[in-house]
Amino acid sequence: MDRDICIQKIIEYHERTKHYPDRYARSSGQLDWANQPAPFMRYEGAPVLDFPFLAKDPETNYFGIYDRRGNPSKDFTFENIGAFLELSVGLSAWKSISGDTWALRINPSSGNLHPTEVHLILPPLSESENCGGVYHYNPYRHIVEWRATFDNSLWSKVMSHFKTDGFFVALSSIYWREAWKYGERAFRYCNHDEGHALACLSFSASLNGWKVTCLNAPSDSDIETMLGFQKTPWIEHEKEEADLLCFVHRASETDVPVDIPDEIITMFKKLPCIGDPAFLSEEHVVWEVIDDVSAATVKPATDKKVIIYNENEFFEKEITGVNAANIIRQRRSGQSYDGETPISRNDFLAILDKTIPRRNCAPFDVNIGDVSVHLLIFAHRVTGLDSGIYILFRDKNDYENFKGKCTSVLLWERVKDVPDILPLYLLKKGDLRQEAAYISCDQEIAGDGAFSIGMMARFIDNVENEPHSYRRLLWEAGMIGQVLYLEAEAHSLRGTGIGCYYDDLVHELLGFTDNTYQDIYHFTVGKALEDTRITTLAPYGHLKR
Repeated sequence: MDRDICIQKIIEYHERTKHYPDRYARSSGQLDWANQPAPFMRYEGAPVLDFPFLAKDPETNYFGIYDRRGNPSKDFTFENIGAFLELSVGLSAWKSISGDTWALRINPSSGNLHPTEVHLILPPLSESENCGGVYHYNPYRHIVEWRATFDNSLWSKVMSHFKTDGFFVALSSIYWREAWKYGERAFRYCNHDEGHALACLSFSASLNGWKVTCLNAPSDSDIETMLGFQKTPWIEHEKEEADLLCFVHRASETDVPVDIPDEIITMFKKLPCIGDPAFLSEEHVVWEVIDDVSAATVKPATDKKVIIYNENEFFEKEITGVNAANIIRQRRSGQSYDGETPISRNDFLAILDKTIPRRNCAPFDVNIGDVSVHLLIFAHRVTGLDSGIYILFRDKNDYENFKGKCTSVLLWERVKDVPDILPLYLLKKGDLRQEAAYISCDQEIAGDGAFSIGMMARFIDNVENEPHSYRRLLWEAGMIGQVLYLEAEAHSLRGTGIGCYYDDLVHELLGFTDNTYQDIYHFTVGKALEDTRITTLAPYGHLKR
């Protein structure tokens, strides 16, 4: 597709899928429960390998998921890779009420619909008869479905290029899973979920003393070739779209290539592929606008790019007695908040501080690209801080440009006694709980929490420079969301991602008159009200093994 057409398609999609008080983005209007996509993807006919479950969770303190340098590096065994997946994209629990039962996963998803699929390329291991393999991960059974086999000669080429041990993990999206419920806006949500999953992988890798590095040079077509997608008999409207390929390696290895030589891709292209995708739905609603924006954001092969962040101390280095794996497993989305519980100023700043990228710290050092998303904060109940609207710049170099796009009536008062790495500005004072709820599609949780956030992305420059970066902006927002989820849990609160908000009402609040910046995701943190009618069950109690 011509570059200018790609840019036009992306802008048109983003504008078309905005919500307004009198007009929401197009969807089916009602849920066709008979055609709800199956909750778990599987490849029929593919041999399977069972991962063992963790006998005991890692004892790593919560802070260890961010700063991994103190975590011993584990070997790349089948058992340890299974533990890595169990604490990143496995099941966290089952919920049940009035006879209805559904699974929750470690990685969150809009509407719990989970469009994100995980694939692995593993080295020769004893469990795979000393053959390397391309696999699809099935979280329902905690297994991998073995889709292709290769010998040591291929893996030797991989090791020669990376010059270190490790394995590949890839993420893909099935748009129909989200479009079934959310219609045209689903492309946004699928990519938010991709960011959530990527952050989950980065955090879980830290527990093993590993690091996840995004290979940002290969094209989407190259990734599909390595995963066998081009040889897969896809069911119409249920195709997986390749998004990300990462290399998982020891955290001590800091100079890992972010490309794949053509020779290796050609070797993967020759591999026969096993397993056919199972049907998710009997019927589908076709959303051509999603197909159009997907095609417009396909990534070509690009130059290698390595992002180096600054080394900065954390505002809060440890929360005594809080275990990392416990926080990862207990993460939930709050459905309603009490509208009363405050958060201390220190805890509030500690949460915001974790959203700042740092060198050699998860999750943002996965290397997806430059910092492009800032946080517009509605502070409702932060002890020691005025109620009102604030802006946190995750890249302080954006301050002048962002301010120049805003209305002159904003205060722009720098918050005092805050570390330099947290350029936090008060824009407007006052009780804005009703306004926060209103612009989040009248959802009370945005006003009932201690604070809520709108994520403001540097939009048009990114899209015009690299059309495929539209996906990356949404991934970055999803990664921030995952940090907020875990931080909320670690500080005895709860988080909720909000995909429904009135986009342009936020822009009007700031005085934007163009699309230099765009609101791309909302989030809220507060004290959740638990629904005592719902029963919680063990994540893998349904399995006999």
